[in-house]
Amino acid sequence: MTPLDSQPLVQVKNLTKHFPVLRGLVLQRQVGLVRAVDGISFDIQRGETLGLVGESGCGKTTAGRTLLGLYPPTSGEVLIDGQDMRHTRGPELMALRRKAQIIFQDPYASLNPRWTVNSIIAEPLRVHRLLPTEKERVERVKELLRLVGLSPTHLNRFPHEFSGGQRQRIGVARALASNPLFIVCDEPISALDVSIQAQVVNLLEELQDQFELTYLFIAHDLSMVRHICDRVAVMYLGLIVELAERNELYENPLHPYTAALLSAVPIPDPKQERARQRILLKGEIPSPLNPPSGCRFHPRCPLAKAHCAETTPAWREISPGHWVACHEVA
Repeated sequence: MTPLDSQPLVQVKNLTKHFPVLRGLVLQRQVGLVRAVDGISFDIQRGETLGLVGESGCGKTTAGRTLLGLYPPTSGEVLIDGQDMRHTRGPELMALRRKAQIIFQDPYASLNPRWTVNSIIAEPLRVHRLLPTEKERVERVKELLRLVGLSPTHLNRFPHEFSGGQRQRIGVARALASNPLFIVCDEPISALDVSIQAQVVNLLEELQDQFELTYLFIAHDLSMVRHICDRVAVMYLGLIVELAERNELYENPLHPYTAALLSAVPIPDPKQERARQRILLKGEIPSPLNPPSGCRFHPRCPLAKAHCAETTPAWREISPGHWVACHEVA
C-alpha cells in the first residue's frame, strides 16, 4: 500500500440518499422516506484503501453507489480528483466517470449472460472511446485478462462457463479497462468460496501497487478488512459512527457498536477465544424509515443514558485520526 498523500483523491461531504416511499397505483403520494444514507463525510487519500463496515441494511452499498453517481444523491458533495460529481456535465462528466469504477458484489448478476467476455470487458473502452479500432480493443482485453489471472483464450466464452471466482476476476478486469484512479469494491468477496476470497483480495492488492489505485472497500468480513485496509469507517443506520486507522480501531474501539462488532470476530487462539467476553446487542437494527431520535444506536446500546435519546452526538476527533460520534466517550 502506498504512503498517504496530503491531498485527498475522494472527498465526501455530508452525503445523503433518501428513497421516497410511495402509496397508490395511479395517484401515488409520498408517505415516508427511507434514510439509507443520512449525512456522511470522509476523505480517501491517493493510494489508500478505506474500509466501510457495518450490519446488513446500514447503507454501505447505497453509500458506495451514490458516491459514484449510480444513485443520484439527495444532498451533499462528492469530489473525485477535485471535481464535483453533482455539478459536472457533458464530456467533463464522462472523463470523471472514467476515473471512478465499481466492482459489484454478485459476480453472477453483474455480468450480462448474453455477452462474451470480450464484449463485457471492452464495453468501457467503447463507451469512453479509448481505443478506435476493434483490433486494439481486443488486444487490450487480452492484456486485462492476463492482469487478473485469466487466459486470453477465454475471450469468446460466456459468463456461465466460468466459476464464481473467475467471474469476479472478469468484473475486476472490466473495472480496470478505463484506467481508473478510484474503485469502489462493493463486498467483492462475500459471494465467493472462502478458498477463493484470499486470491481475489491478493489480486486487488497487487493491482493497487501496480497501478496506484485507491479503494473504498465495503465488506462484512472484519478480519479481511483489517488485512487490506489502511483506515476503517464503521457505519450504523445511515451514519458513520467511528473512523480510525485500522490497528487503532481494532485495538482501541471507542464506540460501543464498534466494540460489539469486533467482539464477534473469531480469534484463532482457543484460550483467548474462551477468555474474552462477547458483547451481545439487544433488539434488531431499527428501520431507516423511522430512525430513533438522538443517537441512533441508543435503543441497543449497553451504555445508553437518558440524554442519548434526546441529543445527536457530535462527530469528534478523540485522538489524532480517530473520530467517533458517542456521548459516552470522553
